[in-house]
Formats: sequence, structure tokens, C-alpha cells
Amino acid sequence: MTNSTVEKGYFGEFGGSFIPPDLKNVLGVLDENFEKYKDDPEFIEEFNYYMKEYIGRENPLTYAENLTRQVGGAKIYLKREDLNHTGAHKINNAIGQILLAKRMGATRIIAETGAGQHGVATATACSIIGGMDCIIYMGKVDTERQALNVFRMELLGAKVVSVDKGQGRLKDAVDAALDDLVENYQSTFYLLGSAVGPHPFPTMVKHFQSIISEESKRQILEKEGKLPSAVVACAGGGSNAIGAFAHYIEEESVRLIGVEPAEAPSLTQGVPAIIHGFKCLTLLDENGEPMPTYSIAAGLDYPGVGPEHSYLKTTKRAEYVIVTGQEALEAFQVLSKIEGIIPALESSHAVAYAMKLAKELKKEDSIIVNLSGRGDKDVEQVFNMLKSK
Repeated sequence: MTNSTVEKGYFGEFGGSFIPPDLKNVLGVLDENFEKYKDDPEFIEEFNYYMKEYIGRENPLTYAENLTRQVGGAKIYLKREDLNHTGAHKINNAIGQILLAKRMGATRIIAETGAGQHGVATATACSIIGGMDCIIYMGKVDTERQALNVFRMELLGAKVVSVDKGQGRLKDAVDAALDDLVENYQSTFYLLGSAVGPHPFPTMVKHFQSIISEESKRQILEKEGKLPSAVVACAGGGSNAIGAFAHYIEEESVRLIGVEPAEAPSLTQGVPAIIHGFKCLTLLDENGEPMPTYSIAAGLDYPGVGPEHSYLKTTKRAEYVIVTGQEALEAFQVLSKIEGIIPALESSHAVAYAMKLAKELKKEDSIIVNLSGRGDKDVEQVFNMLKSK
């Protein structure tokens, strides 16, 4: 399969840059700098330094032996992004973009966050590089259910802005961050956390997150001597999933499976539309506006999805399925009890589907589940949910 970027910034009909001219100029400069530095030996050396010495990569590809035995069928491997510094895959992209921002002379960083992990990663990156103001936009509902992450961001030196417009969730935080960028583009670098938004953000995020599949592909060949039958990852905006898929897209024998929450099934039920400056499969209401969504996992609570995922869906290179909040909650508890690994609620959606898929495959097959984050941030929420039953 050839590179899915048919035209720069586009993945088939999806992607693009539907933004005001001034902002298009700013993102044009960003694109130029990204293209300039992504293959620059000095930039790569510095990025790799932080990946190893600060984040703790390469992280393991752990054989979930107990889970495999309980479920039956294919071997289940967990790509341990939960072991990264700050507890999720988000730090990979945050470090990459902050090193780019430093080279561009930025002094003010803004970001959006849903579950708080990207906000924590951005605040962390700003802290380690130094000399940059850090403003994080977060929906009011999410600040309440992820209060611990709000405190972590503030502890790291960031200013957290609670957004109470709309539903007070991730979409509204993105709206607020984009409004900020329009007003302050001359001094501001928008460190976007998902593989969404106008070009070049989806391409940049994929580039920095592709380290996930670069490692897992090498690791599974060492452990099994062959490629996996499937790679499974949760899909909200789509950053962990596109990173987990990247180095397998050309491997037609490997099934790529994105798992959406039943409460926000953009890829399985969405239609092509423009949201936040780019075209993707989007959930729309009867008025053609982005539909309100809700997921127990704040990081999956988004009515759109990355444009490359939309392309992979429509070309049938990747499969996208749904898992209910209840199924994810059960997987959260199962993995905790039998593997001693507490997954993020986002990642629990992928675990839940992998448990189903393993039963359909042979014992000599293997599945890689991208464990995109750890569940510390969700323990209190899960505790309250279970207690209220």
C-alpha cells in the first residue's frame, strides 16, 4: 500500500487546512520548520536523548500470560506506553513538538486536554525545556473528573483554563485553544496532542508517535519471529492508534483495529465533515453541528477523529469497532486483578476488544494491544462508579 498522503496535508479526501488566512500562514511556517528539523541529525539526536534518558524508552512489549490463559486463543501482548514518564503515550509527541517550538523561538505554549494526560505531558515538556509559559485548556466537566491531573499540571507550572462553553468537554477545550491561537498566533505555539486539526498537525503527531510501532514491530519479531495478526488501539482523536499502526500500514497481513467508545463512535457512524479546521468522519446532529458525545474515558470524548484514520477506514485498510463503557470498565478490573496492571479507561477499551478477538484467533497468533496510558488518573472515578452501583 502506498503512502496515504495523496496530496500534502490530505489523506484521500480527509485532512486539509480550513482556517483563516493569517492562521494558514502561521501553520505554513510551522510546516516548513517541521520539514526542516524532523530529519535533522541534531534534532533527532536531541529527541532520542529525551526518549531514552527522560521518558524511559524503549518501553517493554509485555506478554500478558495470565490474560491470555484466561481468555484463550491468541497471545496478547501489551505495548507499555503506561510506563513512560508521566504515564502515557502523550509525552512522545509533547517532547517532539517542544523541541520544535524551541527552535522556532516560541516563548508561549498552549494545549488542549481531555483526560489530562496531554496537558500533563505538555506542562512537563515546558518544565524540562524551560523559559516557556504554558497554558492548558480543559473542559469544565473534565477538570472535575480529572482533578488530580489538573493539580499535576499546576504543580508542573502550567496555568489550567477551565472551559465551560458547550458541554465543557474536549471539543470545547480545542475550540478555546484554537481561539487563543487565532488571537495570539504571533507569539504562541499550539502543542496539539491528537492526530487531528489542520495540516501539519496530524502529520506531525503521527511522526512523533510512530516510535510506538517502530519499537513494537522490532520487539514482536524478536519474541515471536513473525508479525502480529493484529494491532489493537483505542481511538478518540487518534494519536496513540496512529502511532501504534504507523509501521504496520504497509504490512497487509497485519489487521489494524481501532476501538471507539460506543458513546462517541466517530469512525463507525460519522460522516465526512469539517471540524476544527480539517475534514474527517464526524458525528453530526440534525442541524449539521458536531454532536454532543460522552464517554467514561475523557480522552475518547470527541465527535471527530484524525483524518488518516478516516482514510484508513474508508479504504478498509483498518477496522474500527465499538466497545461500551461497561465493557471497558470490566476490562479495567480484569487487567488489574490478573496482570497487576491498572490501565487507563481509554486503553481499557482496546483491552476489552482484544479479549474478544483473541478467542477468534489461533493460539499461534499474537495480538499487540497498545496500552496507551496507566489508570492512576481514573481510579477515583472508577471507585465512585462501582460504589454507586
